Amino acid sequence: MDRQASWEPDSGSGIAIRWVEADGLTFEVAEAGASNSADKLALCLHGFPELHYSWRHQMPLLAGKGYRVWAPNMRGYGGTDRPKGVEQYTLDKLTGDVGALIDASGAKEVTLIAHDWGGAIAWAFAITKQRPLTRLVIMNLPHPRAFQRELKKWRQFRKSWYIYFFQLPWLPEAFLGRNGAARIGNLFAKTSCQPDNFDAQVRSVYASAASRPGALTAMINYYRAIVRHKDTLNLGNGQVDVPTLLIWGEKDVALDIATTEGTGRWVPDLTFKRLPNASHWVQQDAPEEVNAILEDWLSKP
Repeated sequence: MDRQASWEPDSGSGIAIRWVEADGLTFEVAEAGASNSADKLALCLHGFPELHYSWRHQMPLLAGKGYRVWAPNMRGYGGTDRPKGVEQYTLDKLTGDVGALIDASGAKEVTLIAHDWGGAIAWAFAITKQRPLTRLVIMNLPHPRAFQRELKKWRQFRKSWYIYFFQLPWLPEAFLGRNGAARIGNLFAKTSCQPDNFDAQVRSVYASAASRPGALTAMINYYRAIVRHKDTLNLGNGQVDVPTLLIWGEKDVALDIATTEGTGRWVPDLTFKRLPNASHWVQQDAPEEVNAILEDWLSKP
């Protein structure tokens, strides 16, 4: 497939694009920090309909704190391989990708940082203990047990309408793919608190990646797989035994704040930070506030 990168970082950003073989796939990975020192890895997982690009504000901070930073385009996104078939996007395969990327990095310590769908994968990865983690950071994605609880209530069910729309064949792709997938780029600005953070250039990065052949189907297959093949990974009692930071933009149009209630039941070592004037796209909508929270929390022993 086309190995053209979906984002060309500025030369002064300290970020470069590399290609990593893992789990039988080739991943497009944005990298920052000392590539010859794999002792401490920050692995950043994006959500729908994002890219590694969504971590552009956090990667320099993490590199400055001594991390080797990898932000992969998840399977199906951007220049990363797109295996065909809904069954290729089940939770066991997605968490398997994370483990394989960690192995490929050679890291001795791993901090997993994730948003949206990346958060769903990260929660599952931490719960099932597929590899040792030092810390876990989740942004705007609830613990799976809390989400299951709230999805049974009308308040969250109506916000999750798109999950059921995405179960339809071809129609979601046709709807989102019109005009070069412009709806994908515009989604960020329309649902953010700081639309100026999603100018034409930013929107174009997301739209261009989503308009690649097969990309939208792969992206939507995450939702199809979680409904049609929901039991591919046993999450047991849902316990997370590593220090965890949950950052939440309160102006989230897709996830109600009630989905965060009771998270401490499954995550004993939990730090919860709410940003009242940030949207679902929290790390892009409020990068300075998110970076300040990360800086403080990651500096604690």
